[in-house]
Amino acid sequence: MTDDSAHTRPGTNAGSAHTPGDDGSAAFLALRPRLLGIAYRLLGSMWDAEDVVADAMVRWLRTDRSQVREPAAFLTTVVSRLALDQLRSARATRETYTGPWLPEPVIADDTLDPLDSLVKRDTLSLATLRLMEELTPPERAVFVLREAFDVPYGQIAEILDVSEANARQLLHRAQTHLGEHQRRAEADQSRHAELLERLLWAAGEGELSDLEELLAEDVVSYNDGGGKARAALVPVVGRTKIMAFLRGLRRRFGPTSYARVIEVNGQPAAQLSLGDQDAVVTLEVRDGKIVSILTVLNPDKLSYLYRQLGGRPARAEGG
Repeated sequence: MTDDSAHTRPGTNAGSAHTPGDDGSAAFLALRPRLLGIAYRLLGSMWDAEDVVADAMVRWLRTDRSQVREPAAFLTTVVSRLALDQLRSARATRETYTGPWLPEPVIADDTLDPLDSLVKRDTLSLATLRLMEELTPPERAVFVLREAFDVPYGQIAEILDVSEANARQLLHRAQTHLGEHQRRAEADQSRHAELLERLLWAAGEGELSDLEELLAEDVVSYNDGGGKARAALVPVVGRTKIMAFLRGLRRRFGPTSYARVIEVNGQPAAQLSLGDQDAVVTLEVRDGKIVSILTVLNPDKLSYLYRQLGGRPARAEGG
């Protein structure tokens, strides 16, 4: 599905993406945030997304751009198809992944479009990206392209080589599935940040009993160590079990040696050190309560974030 012929035409240069002396780099770089945003949402890995976008740029520079009617549509098609091909390959690997699989956390700055509404921001959250793993690749593609990027159904159908009616059905199935898990996060970002700060304070001070009132009865904790960091190998479900799990962590590691609140994937997150392990923690909040805790400990998945931050925290360096 990586045919680059979509959105091209024979004949005149009028209105095309090509001008004499232009190698096409400027047009591509202008669209790069959109393309990275698509690829990351489809793959859950910024390293993989950058590889896809780099491949797309090579194809773009080799394309006869005088034949391209709409550069944005053309490149959206190329990146989507490349990412879908990679996603299908990645799914087999993720099925044998050690423990729960979570996306790589990233700082969502101006390199990742778009974040201009709650709905679009929600498509980037770690909680939603985790749930997207349960969709089929076509369902995920339709959901990302339509919900986050407002791509017309006609273009989505062309990307997936399906009818428009089928594209609409795929979106409906994706929305239904995500809705069953009550995907929508609470809009109140200040409440989200408050709960995260209280969780960090309670964990740092050892006042874990104060956490109980913050947790929903059916709260779930997902811990991604990937076999490279100590982490629970299955999700921890329910307030009582999570409280016991947190007390066990406290006994084993003691208080966190480093903790601060940053923004990850468009939401508040905690960057912390737990013993000799680094972690990034995000929450899903609904009705004022924490309904899921997502903790990324796999060092491979934190490497891109540390590149964005300019390195690991000094206190974490010492272990």
